Amino acid sequence: MGRLKKIKMTKLKKVLITTIPFGEKNRAPLDMLESNNIDYVVNPLNKKLTESELECLISDFDIVIAGTEQITRKVMDTANNLKLISRVGIGLDSVDLLAAKSRGISVSYTPDAPAPAVAELTIGMMLTLLRSIHVSNSQMHSGGWHRFFGRRLSEVVIGIIGFGRIGQGVAEHLKGFGSPKILVNDLSIKDDISHKFNIEVVGKEEIYKRADIISLHLPLTAKTKNMIKESHLMLMKSDAIIINTSRGGIINEQDLYNVMQSGHLEGAAIDVFENEPYNGPLREIERCLLTAHMGSMSVDCRVRMEIEATEEAVRFLTGKKLRGSVPQDEYEVQRKGL
Repeated sequence: MGRLKKIKMTKLKKVLITTIPFGEKNRAPLDMLESNNIDYVVNPLNKKLTESELECLISDFDIVIAGTEQITRKVMDTANNLKLISRVGIGLDSVDLLAAKSRGISVSYTPDAPAPAVAELTIGMMLTLLRSIHVSNSQMHSGGWHRFFGRRLSEVVIGIIGFGRIGQGVAEHLKGFGSPKILVNDLSIKDDISHKFNIEVVGKEEIYKRADIISLHLPLTAKTKNMIKESHLMLMKSDAIIINTSRGGIINEQDLYNVMQSGHLEGAAIDVFENEPYNGPLREIERCLLTAHMGSMSVDCRVRMEIEATEEAVRFLTGKKLRGSVPQDEYEVQRKGL
């Protein structure tokens, strides 16, 4: 028999996990890294990292499993070993894709995993605002008792701006509420999609004027930043409701505060903010429902996001093809400033 060689197991490359929480509800992604003999560090500050904090942490790592922290050109300049950014989630506004490409850094994401949870939260917000559930709850905890009139989903016109995975998910759920009238605005909608959901495709201004509920499902880009300002909000019905579960910065938050403070709009529900954690004036408005960027935070969807992002890291480090590579058109959006 030939002499058996003693094989020394060496650690593979290092992974920095910046998104939090991670592995909290299911250890599967951490177990996956450990079983593949991969070193990892979970965000030691246990909060959303600033650009400077990420600069200090990232230099020795080959892969970042990232949340929504800003991975800028400046951050990448300090990340000499970085080869892959694996996003837990769908939004890409936090990653400078062009800087990554110029440095040979691959970028992947998990666009399908969070969609069901975000769509369901959106429906929950619609119901909450239409029936003033949040206001009644607040008043009763303060000793009040007031029975609010409300509206049913089947009786209102709903405008959806952005009709991708999540926007279509919202429309699918609405079928179970008497199939209300749905107005949609998107860059491109195929005829079969329009027919499937029985939607009316219109311009954004028409949605502002006609819809009782306006729900945003857009990426944050140079074109959509501050897309909805005071002038657009004032086009809406006085008893309209606006919901944003997509990205902070699409609605100008100060303008929304000013308009609601004036008494215009029946309500708003905001899950995402330009700066997070949010500490702004919308907290003063009782009929403005605020949640802490929790759209994707159902246990099943969050775990799926973490597992898919970790699988990409393992594939990359074991020489396998990525399955969730960011498509070229996303790079074009940033290049053209769309």
